Amino acid sequence: MIGTRIAAVGHYQPARVLTNEELEEMVDTSDAWIRSRVGIRTRRIAGPDEPVDELAAHAAAKALASAGIEPAAVDLVVVAPSTAIDRSPNTAARLAARLGMVSPATLDLNVVCAGFTHALATADHAVRAGAAERAVVVGADKMSQVADWTDRGTCVLVGDGAGAAVVTADHAGSGGAGIGPVLWGSVPGLGHAVRIEGTPPRFAQEGQSVYRWATTTLPPIARKVCERAGTTPEELAAVVLHQANLRIIEPVAAKLGAVNAVVAKDVVESGNTSAASIPLALSKLVERGEISTGDPVLLFGFGGNLSYAGQVVRCP
Repeated sequence: MIGTRIAAVGHYQPARVLTNEELEEMVDTSDAWIRSRVGIRTRRIAGPDEPVDELAAHAAAKALASAGIEPAAVDLVVVAPSTAIDRSPNTAARLAARLGMVSPATLDLNVVCAGFTHALATADHAVRAGAAERAVVVGADKMSQVADWTDRGTCVLVGDGAGAAVVTADHAGSGGAGIGPVLWGSVPGLGHAVRIEGTPPRFAQEGQSVYRWATTTLPPIARKVCERAGTTPEELAAVVLHQANLRIIEPVAAKLGAVNAVVAKDVVESGNTSAASIPLALSKLVERGEISTGDPVLLFGFGGNLSYAGQVVRCP
C-alpha cells in the first residue's frame, strides 16, 4: 500500500503591511475595537500587479526548494483559491507555467477557507491511488481584491498570502511526515453565512452565525479527526486551525483539549487569508522551529460554504 508524506512546506506574503491604525483612517473603526473583536494587529496586502497565481508560485517554489525537488519532477498541482479572477488558465496551470513544470495535472479546488485541507486530501488520495508521485498543494488567496473597504465588519479581517506543501509517495510505509485520513463535510443550508459573490465579487458574512457554528459544532468534529488518525488531542504537538478570528481559534482549540499543543495564531499578524491561512501558519511554525520533524499536527479548515475538512499530519 502506497503511503504519503509531506516532504516540505513554504509560504509567501506580500511586502505591504496594513496596520489597524491605517484602517482607522479608512473606515469607522479603531485598533482597540479590532483587537477586542478579532485579535488582528496587522495584515499583508498584495499590489494590483500581484495576482493570486504569483502568490501561489512563490510559496510553491519555496516548498520545492526545501524538499530538494525540481519543479519538472512534479506530476500534480492542486491549488485552492477562492479569489482568483480568471477562470482559464486556472491558478494551478499558471503556477505550473511560472515554475517551468513539464506536464503536471493542474487542478483548482474552491472550498474557500477549508480549501487547503480539501486540496491536501485530494493530493493524498491521488498519490495513494498511484495517480501521482509528487504533488504540490497550495492555498492562496488575495482577499483584499474582494473586500468591501467601506464595511468595518469585514474589511478589518482580510489579508493576502499563500502557503504550500510538497506531498510525495512513501513506498516504504515508514511513517515519518505522513498524512492521516481526512474528515470532511459541509452544512449546505447555511452556506450563505459566508459569501464571495456579485459583480464585482465582494466578501460578506454573518459573523454571529459563523461564530456560533464554529465554536459549538466544530470541536467534536476536530476530535473525530484525531480519532481517525489514531491520535488523541493530548498527543498533538500543534493545532493549526483556519485563521479566521482569534476569538474563534482560542475557544475551539480549548474545547478540543489539545493541552500540550502549540496553537497557531498567525491571524494576529496576517489576518484572515482564507485558503492560505493553514499552510501559511504551518510553514511559519516549521520555520521558527516550534514543531519538529515527525510531530503530529492537526490541520482543520472551516468557513466558506460552511464547509470543513481536517487531517492529522506529521511535521516535515
